[in-house]
Amino acid sequence: MLIDASQREILPAEFAMVDGCFDPLHRGHVEYFRFARMLGVPVLCNMAADEYIRTRKGRPPLLPEADRAAVIGAIRYVDYVFVAREGTAWSLDYFRPKYYVKGADWIGSLPSEQIAICRERQIHIVYANCVLNSSTRILEDFLENRRVRKAV
Repeated sequence: MLIDASQREILPAEFAMVDGCFDPLHRGHVEYFRFARMLGVPVLCNMAADEYIRTRKGRPPLLPEADRAAVIGAIRYVDYVFVAREGTAWSLDYFRPKYYVKGADWIGSLPSEQIAICRERQIHIVYANCVLNSSTRILEDFLENRRVRKAV
């Protein structure tokens, strides 16, 4: 279910929050969602808006946010999808999940602002050991293969 900030009250008292760009969505993301669901609570996916991808990744999104939200919302491990326009720290502070789930590749590199908010709000940071791929790597490999084919 796609929600906006005004619908915070429909979230249960306890839930897990996952977040990322999910562009393109891949199997590792599904495993990440599955891991979050195994915590025994509903899952809110805090999905980066198109503008974040343009600004932070330096490229347009492969799939527009409406399409990414629809696909993520159809995955059985995800109960709620929120298109994040204000950043992860804002979403953590506003929604106050019980768990903030990140991939194990984030150990030691979570932004200090997110860690501070989790401490203040008593949000448990949980690292999922299910990193199977990278959207950035998938896109880079695709573009490199395309360049090689054009050169031949």
